[in-house]
Amino acid sequence: MDQTVPVTGKHLRTPRAAAIAGILFAALLILALTLFLSSVPKDPLEPGAWLTAPLGRVVLGINLIPFAGIAFLWFIGVVRDRLAEAEDRLFATVFLGSGLLFLGMLFIAGAVFGAIVTVHVAKPEALINSPTFALARAFAYNIVNIYAIKMAGVFMMITSTLAIRTGFVARWLAIPGLVMALWLLFGSHLFDLSFAVFPAWVLLVSTYILIDNLKRVPPNRQDGSTTR
Repeated sequence: MDQTVPVTGKHLRTPRAAAIAGILFAALLILALTLFLSSVPKDPLEPGAWLTAPLGRVVLGINLIPFAGIAFLWFIGVVRDRLAEAEDRLFATVFLGSGLLFLGMLFIAGAVFGAIVTVHVAKPEALINSPTFALARAFAYNIVNIYAIKMAGVFMMITSTLAIRTGFVARWLAIPGLVMALWLLFGSHLFDLSFAVFPAWVLLVSTYILIDNLKRVPPNRQDGSTTR
C-alpha cells in the first residue's frame, strides 16, 4: 500500500522569531561598516597608504558581508510572509528587485576590496599608487555610495509604502521610512555615514516584527490545546 503523504497545498509556518534575521543583518552590516571606516580612508582617490597598516579589521569586515547578506535574504522573506495575500505584484517586483540589486552590489564591493587585499598581500610593491588600484578603489566606492545606497532607498520606500497600504507593520514606522528613503535617494552624498541609515531602519522594522510575532498566540493554542 502506498503510504506516501502528499505535501502539496501544505503551508509552512514561519517561525515567530524569524525577524531576528533583520536584526542580525543590521548588526553585522553596521559592524562591517565600522571596521571599514576605521581603516580605509573615505577618499576614493587616496593612493592606498592604508594597505601598509595592519589589515585585520578590513579582512574581518569583508568576511562579515556574506553573513549580513544571508541575514538580509531572510529579512526579505519575513517581510513577504507578513504581507501574505496582500502582496501586490507591482510592488513585489520592485521590492524584490531593489533588495536583490542592493545585495548584489554590496557583495561586488566586498569582493573588490577582498581582491585588493589579496593582490597586496601577494605583491605589495606593485599595487600601491598603481592605476589598477585606483580603478578598483574608485569602482568599489561608486558602487556602494552611488548605486547600492540608491537601491537601499528604493527598498525602504517600497516597504514603507506597503506598510501604509497594508498595515503589515505599524504605520507610524512608514513615515520615518519614507523620509529616510528620500534622504538616501537624493541627499546621501551630503553625509558620510548616510549608508548606516539603511541597517538602522531594518533594525527598527525587525525589532517591531519580532516583538509583534512573540506577542501573538498560535491559533492551535487559543482553545487551550498544546503543540508538540
